[in-house]
Amino acid sequence: MSPLLGLTRRTLPVLAFALIFGLVAPSAIAQNPAPTPVPGPAIPPGPAMSQEDIQRIARDVQKKLLSLPNLGVFDWLTFGFQGKTLVLTGYASRPTLKKDAGNAVKGIAGIESVDNKIEVLPYSPNDDRIRIAVYNAIYTQGSLRKYNANQGRVGQALGPGFNGPAAMAGGITNNPPMGFHAIHIIVKNGNVTLYGVVNNEGDKQIAGMQANATPGAFKVTNDLIVQGEAAKPAEK
Repeated sequence: MSPLLGLTRRTLPVLAFALIFGLVAPSAIAQNPAPTPVPGPAIPPGPAMSQEDIQRIARDVQKKLLSLPNLGVFDWLTFGFQGKTLVLTGYASRPTLKKDAGNAVKGIAGIESVDNKIEVLPYSPNDDRIRIAVYNAIYTQGSLRKYNANQGRVGQALGPGFNGPAAMAGGITNNPPMGFHAIHIIVKNGNVTLYGVVNNEGDKQIAGMQANATPGAFKVTNDLIVQGEAAKPAEK
């Protein structure tokens, strides 16, 4: 059975480990790290770091990043290696996440330096409106509720203090939905990209259609990966 089938609250922490960073093989070294969850072609580890060291460090990095309390559905983080330099990439909806991610991985044995290339998304009330609209469109859709720890219950997902039309018109970046989400929503200047892993091609297409139907979204890129399929190479 796919690990995404039959989601339960008890299994969510384990799935978060696999989904957020599972697209980066721990044994791979990114040839050209970029702000995307899909690394470039892998090259064999050089003499600076053994395969065992890379795997150990990758596990430590995953643990550190997943423990960040401000990592959420509107963020997407990944990492790679260049020699003994750890390269952090991805997107952060808040500047504090980039800083916290960099600080979290400092001091891990075997890493000599950290190159923090996480892109901080620009502050934009319009992007905030798109985030909540895409979130609602995806996670209230019946077949996609299983990818959300809150099972599509948006009121519970948003939490106390984030209710009413005024609040939902903006500000979700600073008060994002709580809990595990398999589908991450990145919004930049009105453009939407979906990252994560889903059970099947049908769910991927439904998520893309829901996002495309969101008013105000200029362009939607569906980079969701179907469980068991290889991620497509990053665009140059």
